[in-house]
Amino acid sequence: MLRIGGGLLAGLSLPRLTFAGDLVEIRMQGNADGSHVWFDPIGLRIQPGQTIRWLNMDPGNSHTATAYHPKNFDHPLRIPKGAEPWNSDYLLPNENFSVTLTVEGVYDFFCIPHEHAGMVGRIVVGQPGMSSADSLPTQAPGGEPIPDIALRAFPSIETIMKQGVVRPS
Repeated sequence: MLRIGGGLLAGLSLPRLTFAGDLVEIRMQGNADGSHVWFDPIGLRIQPGQTIRWLNMDPGNSHTATAYHPKNFDHPLRIPKGAEPWNSDYLLPNENFSVTLTVEGVYDFFCIPHEHAGMVGRIVVGQPGMSSADSLPTQAPGGEPIPDIALRAFPSIETIMKQGVVRPS
């Protein structure tokens, strides 16, 4: 620990500050028998202009990193208006995909083959309003609703803002 002015500074207990241009990684993972799959972290706070790289570390499954957007299989819009949607396509083990997020707001994403298993995540870019998630739709017009297990898996914006990184529990 570092002592400053008579007090203690525990640097490891403070959230790490990130800067535009820093690369942040989200791992796609699963247990050996394939019965449980997840993103790690599941919640992340970054600054506009940062790049996210999804890396498939699951030796037994292919995964996608896909933005909730009507252009992606008629899913509801759960990224900021004006932000570009993305879809990594299927990533085999050890493959990766990157996207740079420049528009402030909340970005929800999912894995196409594992959305029904709750494999979703949330990225908060910049300083969005705290009510952003309250107004996110759960179904696109004419589309299928987001599965309840996926909706329950999203960490709250408040938790992401406070912690910076939210790991799956």
